[in-house]
Amino acid sequence: MWNGKNKAFTFSFDDGVLQDIRAIEIMNKYGLKGTFNLNSALIGNVRQIVTRGHTVNHSKVAPKDVKEVYKNHEVAVHTKTHPLLPSLSDAEVINEVENDRQILSALCGYEVIGMAYPCGGENNDERVAKLIKENSGVKYSRTIKSTHNFDLQDDLYRFNPSVYFVQKEKMFELGKQFIELKTDEPKLFYVWGHTYELDMNDPQYLCWEEFEEFCKMMSGHDDIFYGTNKEILL
Repeated sequence: MWNGKNKAFTFSFDDGVLQDIRAIEIMNKYGLKGTFNLNSALIGNVRQIVTRGHTVNHSKVAPKDVKEVYKNHEVAVHTKTHPLLPSLSDAEVINEVENDRQILSALCGYEVIGMAYPCGGENNDERVAKLIKENSGVKYSRTIKSTHNFDLQDDLYRFNPSVYFVQKEKMFELGKQFIELKTDEPKLFYVWGHTYELDMNDPQYLCWEEFEEFCKMMSGHDDIFYGTNKEILL
């Protein structure tokens, strides 16, 4: 299905933070590809946040650096300002998504057509998905609901990933299963997260060294296609 291969692997990272630069260096080292979902109204912001009790840098890649930082990967929509879309009016949803897409397309020099829903919890619904499908140039959108499997899905506008990478034991377990998997049907291993979470320095969660270990484990398999979300889903 993908260049004659029935298995595909991809990453998806949200928020466009500076830690993406280090993650991309590691991904490039091992020939892996991913999609990075950016908020155009927040690009270049400098700040810290507290996540799971840990204070981490949540500063964003500057507008002038977006094209260079994410080259050979994919930039996708994460809305302009990171709101909970189901709480917005129809017009507000369309503006948050389509305006973000247009701004990012101008920054990247190509048409941005992917997306990941912002916020946690129930961050999408049928109304929002329908609005995006019918009123924007977005062709797919990722949720945060992990399937813990490799099955393809019919609904590209509410596409569920395989695993959230802070669940490191599950991610490694699925990775080993995927590598060993023999299949005549198309199967996708789709990992998502935020690269700032790698800075938490908490043994309970994934750290940079473990991220590189995982990338090394997943790389170099002749029966796996390594691509961006767009390359794999579309």
